[in-house]
Order: sequence, then C-alpha cells, then structure tokens
Amino acid sequence: METAPEVAVLESVSKRFRIRKDNNLKDRIVHLGRQAKMHRQDFLAVDDVSLSIRAGTTVGLMGANGSGKSTLLKLIGGIVSPTSGMVRTRGRMAALLELGAGFHPDLSGRENIYLNASILGLSRPEIDAQFDEIVAFSGIGDFIDTAVKFYSSGMYVRLAFSVAVHTNPDVLLVDEVLAVGDEAFQRKCMDRIAEFRRDGCTIILVSHSAQQVAELCDRGIVLSDGAVVFDGDTDAAIGVLRDVLDGRYGKGVARTRPAIQLERVELLDASGDRVKVLPEGEALTVRLHLDAERPMERWAAGFSINTPNGHIVFASNSDLIRANLDPIGGRLALDFVVEDLRLGSGTYHVHANVQGVSEPSDHGISHGATFSVETRLQTLGSTTAQVAAKRVG
Repeated sequence: METAPEVAVLESVSKRFRIRKDNNLKDRIVHLGRQAKMHRQDFLAVDDVSLSIRAGTTVGLMGANGSGKSTLLKLIGGIVSPTSGMVRTRGRMAALLELGAGFHPDLSGRENIYLNASILGLSRPEIDAQFDEIVAFSGIGDFIDTAVKFYSSGMYVRLAFSVAVHTNPDVLLVDEVLAVGDEAFQRKCMDRIAEFRRDGCTIILVSHSAQQVAELCDRGIVLSDGAVVFDGDTDAAIGVLRDVLDGRYGKGVARTRPAIQLERVELLDASGDRVKVLPEGEALTVRLHLDAERPMERWAAGFSINTPNGHIVFASNSDLIRANLDPIGGRLALDFVVEDLRLGSGTYHVHANVQGVSEPSDHGISHGATFSVETRLQTLGSTTAQVAAKRVG
C-alpha cells in the first residue's frame, strides 16, 4: 500500500514573541536606553516542535489556553514565520483562524466572497460557478449585499466558513470557529468536514471540544507550554489532555508511575474485532490493558460509559459483578462483556479505572475510548414502545 504524501512538515520549529510592558508613550519615553530591555519580555509560544502530517488525515491540536495550539496552526498556514526551524507545506490551504479574517468591513458580503475566494486561489470564473452554493450554505440570504461590518459574529463566521469550504482546499485549517454560530450551523459544519474527510482532504483542527476531536479526528496532538507532550491515537490524546488540564502531566511534569497502571482501553464487537460504530442491542467487550509493576494479590477494575456531557449511562466493576480476580503481575488484558447494550443513537465515551487493594494504588483514563451507536428504532433507551388507541367515554 502506497504511503500518502506529507502535506506539512515541521522541523525543530520555535516561535518567540516579544511582549512590551510599557504600553503607553509616556512609559516608553521614561524607559528609553538601558532600562528599555527591563520592560520587554520574550514569550516562547512554540518550543522546538517537530512533526509531519500526511494527506488525507484529520489531526486535532489540543491543550490548555496558552499552550501554543493557535500559533502552531498559524505556523503551518504560513500566517506567521518561525523564529527558528523550518516549515514545509504543499497543496492549496484554506484557513479559518479568526472571525472574518480576510474580510473588508466596508465591502458587502458579495464583494467579500470574491475578495476572500481570490485570496484563497480561485479564479473569477471559479467563484462565479460556486457563488450560489456559497451563499446558500452560509444562510446569509438577503444580507449578501449588506456591508459585513453590520453582520453579527455568527453571520461573519458562517460566510467565512462557507467561502473556505467551497475553495476545494487540499488542507483545511480550523481554529475554534465551530464553537460559533447556532447548533444547526455547527452540525452543518461538522457534516461538511466529515464530507471533506471522505474525499481525502487533510484537516488540522484546533478545538476545546473532546467530542468534536473524537468524532472527527484520527490523530491527536497535545501541547503544553508550547511543546508537544503527546502525538498519537485520538482517544489516548484526550486522556492525556485531561491529565494536562488537571496538572498531572505536561511540559516539565513527569508522569508518576503507579504500582498498577491502566495502559489503554479497547472496544471489541461480538466477533472480537475493534469497533467504533456499534449497532444498538449488540454485544460490546470493554478490554482494559493493565500493567502491574510488581506482583499484587488483590486488585479491582471498572469502567463507565458516558455521554459527551458527562452523564453516566452504564457502569460496572469487578466488585459489583463479584469477579474473582487472580493475583496480577506484569501485563494483563481484562475483558468486561456487555451482552446486550441498549443505548440511543449518539456518541459515547468510555472511562476506566484500576485500583490496587493489597497495595494501595490507583490509576484511571478519561476518554479511554469513544464509540457511537446506530439504531433503526424510533425510541431512545433499552426497549421499544407500542401504541394502541382505545375509545373512552
């Protein structure tokens, strides 16, 4: 099988900004000369990042506020230049980095479509051919000939997103713009990005939503203080992100290894194959991959299935089912089998935990795995509903 080409390569890339503390003219005059350096501070936004992104992948950039996600996206898009290192890209890029970026406030929506699309590389005939679709997708309607300075933030982003996705980019860069707009438009954006994925477009997405990343991305990159602390499977990346946000892991903060550790969570169907989409009512095996640093006589493990909002819809553990667990030493796979999982359609996250009993120890993974349920039933939950009409009176 031929390997997909690289569309973005970063080699030892760093970006440093200079922040001034003397923000007004009076302070700058007073601090002229040798004292001026005392009122400037260097900020390292991206710290020695090396990575490559191949065509056709969807990558989620995650981290706390100020971790360098947006700066890294701008470096990939060529919006800013690195202080050191090298960024190489190929193909047509469309960037959605800020609301209305590339729009002129005094021009109408119509004029800005032609201006922005031409900046993104489309010719006048190509824009003419796409114009009606751009307007229809944005939902701007009668406001298309109104100056965009009178648009709401939602109208801005809808038009900007619509222009970007109709330029047929090879690489789409998205920075949190999916958090703007009403729910219907957000769903439309997600559906369009999913369509891009099917068509082989490369997508690099910055998002604070674990649900969005789990639903859209096949690779997760977690940043902390400008440095990459994890790069790999999306579910594992979301777990690392939780550790970073809780202060348990990050740049300069090493993970402390517990005596018994949960390495990863795997979801299997009735045939023993890894599963991401499960038909309603089918069996699901939650496999916990464990590692005990030294032999342990008594221990326990469990898991929960949660909605994206954090509500538990199913949970179990070895104590509840009165499982007799043999002493553990080294690596072990522990299976919890749910014979008939009845959940409504949607996306679900699996959290898991392992605990040492004879030697107190505890380790868990949030968002250890993600799956979705498909159902043909017109009800939600564990049973179907029947209806019958009965005349009364």
